Parts: sequence; C-alpha cells; structure tokens
Amino acid sequence: MAYKKVLSAILVSALFPALSSAQEAASHPTYAKEVSRIIQENCQICHQPGQIGPMSFTSYEEVRPWAPLIQLRVASREMPPYQYDTEIGIQHLKNDWRMSQEDIDTVVAWVNAGSPFGNQEDLPPPRQYPDMGDWRLADELGQPDHTIKSTAWDVPADGQDLWWKPVVDSGITESRCIKAVETRPSAAAIGSTHHANSHFKVLDENDEWVNGDRLSEFAIGKLGEKVPEGACRRIPANSMVEWEIHYFPDGNAVPNDQVTIGIWYYDEEDEFVEEESYPQDLSAYFLSGGGGDYMIPPNGKLMTQGFRSFDHPVRIDSWQPHMHLRGVAMSMEVFYPETGRKEVISQTSNWTSAWNHSHTYAEGYQPLIPAGATIILTGWYDNTANNPMNPDPDQWVGAGQRTTDEMGHAWIAISHLDEEDYEKLVAEREERDNSSVAGAGGSD
Repeated sequence: MAYKKVLSAILVSALFPALSSAQEAASHPTYAKEVSRIIQENCQICHQPGQIGPMSFTSYEEVRPWAPLIQLRVASREMPPYQYDTEIGIQHLKNDWRMSQEDIDTVVAWVNAGSPFGNQEDLPPPRQYPDMGDWRLADELGQPDHTIKSTAWDVPADGQDLWWKPVVDSGITESRCIKAVETRPSAAAIGSTHHANSHFKVLDENDEWVNGDRLSEFAIGKLGEKVPEGACRRIPANSMVEWEIHYFPDGNAVPNDQVTIGIWYYDEEDEFVEEESYPQDLSAYFLSGGGGDYMIPPNGKLMTQGFRSFDHPVRIDSWQPHMHLRGVAMSMEVFYPETGRKEVISQTSNWTSAWNHSHTYAEGYQPLIPAGATIILTGWYDNTANNPMNPDPDQWVGAGQRTTDEMGHAWIAISHLDEEDYEKLVAEREERDNSSVAGAGGSD
C-alpha cells in the first residue's frame, strides 16, 4: 500500500508539473515572483559587484546561500540600514529606507518555506543602479548645477586619524538658494573617509575672511541633503569653502584623493524663507555650564543631553544624529514650558556609526517649534562588550575628534518663521488632521 502511494505521487508530479508549481506558488512566496522584487528595491543598490555590500544579491544563485541571514537581518530591521524607530515620533519621512512590514513578512515566509525559486517567467527584468562614483541624487535631480573639489591629499594605507583642512575658491559668482547638496568621497577612498564637513568663508566689512554658514556634511552611509520647497539655504557669491576632511586609513593607499561637493539650485524666481543648518552639540558642556569633556569608564555607559531654544518660531526640516563607535541611541524631544509637556519628535534606538542618515521630514509633517520651546537632544553610549561596534570595552573613552574618541551632536536644518507664518502652518495642519479624522469616521 505504501509503495502504491509513492508511485501515485511520482506519477502525479510527472504528469501535472504545472499544477504542482501553481499549488506551490499559491501556498508561499517564491524568489521569482515576490522576493526578487523586494531584493531589487531594498538591497541590490549596495549588494552588487563593485558596491559596498560584502556579497552580491543579483541572482537567485547569489541570494539563496544567504537566505537565513537575510531573514534574520530583515526581521530585526538591521537591513536595509536605516536607524529610525518605527513606533516613536514622526513617521512621515522622505527617502525612507525602512522596509514595509508586508515585505518583511514576505521574506520571512519565503525563507521558512525553504527559499523556493518559483517560475522563471515570474522574474522581473534586471535593474540598473548608479556606479560607485555617481551622484546618488542624480536619478531624481539630474547632474549637479555646480561642483566644488577639495585640493588633493595623499591618503596612506596605514596610520592614525588624519585631518585635511584646505580652503578653496567656491567658484560661485552669484547668490542662489540650494535645492540639494551632496558630498561625495572618491570611490577609491570611501572606506577611509570618515567624514567631510565644509563651510563658507566670506569677506566681512573689513575685507577679512570670516567663517560663514555650513555648506555640507558627509559621514559614512549618508545620501545627501534636500532643502524643502519654499526654504532657502543661501549660498554666498564670491565665497571660499573651508573643508574639514577626516580620514581613517583602512589599508588602502589613495594618492591625490579629492572629495567633491555637488550643488543643485532652486529656480531664481521662487520665493523662500531662510533656512540654516548647524550641529547641536550634546557634550557635557550643556549640562554643567563648562568643561566640555566627559569620560566613559571601561565597561560602562553614559547619557548626555543638549538643549536649544529660539526667540521666534522655527520649523525643523531634517535631523541627523552623529556619534562614534560607542554611540548606540539618540532622541530629539521638545519641551513646551507653557504646559510642561514634553514630546518625542524622533528617536533611533539602534543607532550605529556605520550608517549616518539625514532624516528629512515629509512636506507638512516637519516639527513646528513655537518661540521659547526647548529642543532636547539625548545621546546614549555603550562602552561594554554588548556593543558590537566597540573595539575595546576595557578602555576609558573621552570626548574628541578621533574615531576611537566619542562625540555627540545632530545636524539639524532649521527654517526660521515669524508668528504669522507659524500660525498659518499650524492652522493648515489642524484642518488636514480634522479632515482625516472626519473621513475615517465616515467610512465606518
């Protein structure tokens, strides 16, 4: 009897392969139909030959051996790498890398089913991605309107932290409003370019060069920065640009290395409010009123806070936490003194220095901060063996500029408002939210 059952199963499989394949596809996801598209959308930009991913995911043969690890990293939201809490604070973001829960569930179900391939005809066509040396914002914005290069620097293969601080002519002859800005390390030195900051230098009334506004900032993993419509981050004419490029040799010598800034402009006839962007420090200086230093003990932890208020309303357009190897989490809150209420705007509970993202809030969802309210930034540090980024939990770690030192700040883009504009934006959002509530109630 058992022999007849086995023979019957073999005959059914041989005579009706299409039926078996259809039943299989209906019962669980396959690589060809569902998972390949998820991999294309979320993974292949980094996981392909010549890019920064440690393995390539451009075919089933490449993906299948890594399926259990992909499931683990996707389910824990470690990949795609976008450190932003999903249930705390504002969730409406531009260029949000986080995978949807539906896609996560699909990948988990696919791996649990044995990672089947499916039908060849279900595969999507291959996708083209930017090369390592391309502008990452170019697909959306085209090529930059203007570029600025640092002067060349020989990056050694080995050694300690190095800083290169050249001053170059911006080549900008007229004042314009920045639409977007991207700082691009060279493809050869992307592994050793820890960060690259830049700011303008302008002539004062005495014809002396003084520091002006910040231009751009790069840290590992960062896409770039886009200025919201109607906001102007102004670029000064006839200015110089001062760089602060931090190299940390990674075993690869790069002679004559240059970092490049790409700038996209808004149309000249557009009207704007002024925007600025600056680092809000989280050092102990803001806690004690002096000092500016701290020490994290061996196998210990630390929390720091920084505070900032304005005498006029502001809109927060983007928020980018920055710490070093012991940094593990950061939050941004607002304290409203009139009511005593405190509100969490954004939080990253699984922050890592391997990926630095500028979290840009979607239009109409940027935090509106009334005059006198206090922005609170809190950073957490873990100098124990539980922190996978920690190179040595037995060391004292102080505040400083080296990779093995610690720091804590957030790059925050602020649009300055008057009371009339502030009240107008608040009213628009209240009307939108009330309409949404009414619409949801009417659909029941």
